[in-house]
Amino acid sequence: MARRFVLPKLVVATHNRGKAGEIATMLSPFGVEIVSAGDLGLPAPDETGTTFEANATIKALAATRASGLPVLADDSGLSVHALDGQPGLHTADWEGPARDAMVGMRRIQRELAAREVPDTDTARAATFHCVLALAWPDEHLELFHGTLDGSIVWPPRGSGGHGYDPCFQPAGSLRTTAEMSDDEKNAISHRGRAFRMMVEACFG
Repeated sequence: MARRFVLPKLVVATHNRGKAGEIATMLSPFGVEIVSAGDLGLPAPDETGTTFEANATIKALAATRASGLPVLADDSGLSVHALDGQPGLHTADWEGPARDAMVGMRRIQRELAAREVPDTDTARAATFHCVLALAWPDEHLELFHGTLDGSIVWPPRGSGGHGYDPCFQPAGSLRTTAEMSDDEKNAISHRGRAFRMMVEACFG
């Protein structure tokens, strides 16, 4: 049985304003005050894990130890099947020092071209992953893993969302996640699915 979350304040372990805003919107019905690690000036720990679960745990525990507050951390990434699951855990690293998602999207395209991967949905299949780690100050931890299957498209389409959304077309859709409204995206996204699992287990 998962532990229920009844505390008034929650730290979101990110320095990404887009991600922090997305999480705040999803948790707005529960009256929890949201503050980001960036707002608190918390340092980002080294993500030395070999799984999304491990890295989310590292981030959650580091932030709760530094702040004394409960923390929600996530580790997410895009795994392209024809690239042996890359970029995966290293999705952000593919964006270069400036953390520019377009740099990462171009690299994915170059890697697919170098491997002569056909431009079909099946050949360019990919999965978005999101693991949420909810940590209490006593270091109790709950983990939730959401996924979204789809394919890589080129050129990028749409101006919504963030990260790799413009080059990812969910299975069964003719639009990329960047061409969807926030509500449409959250209804199917890897992060939205992980959130619904967490809300049902800990907030419902």
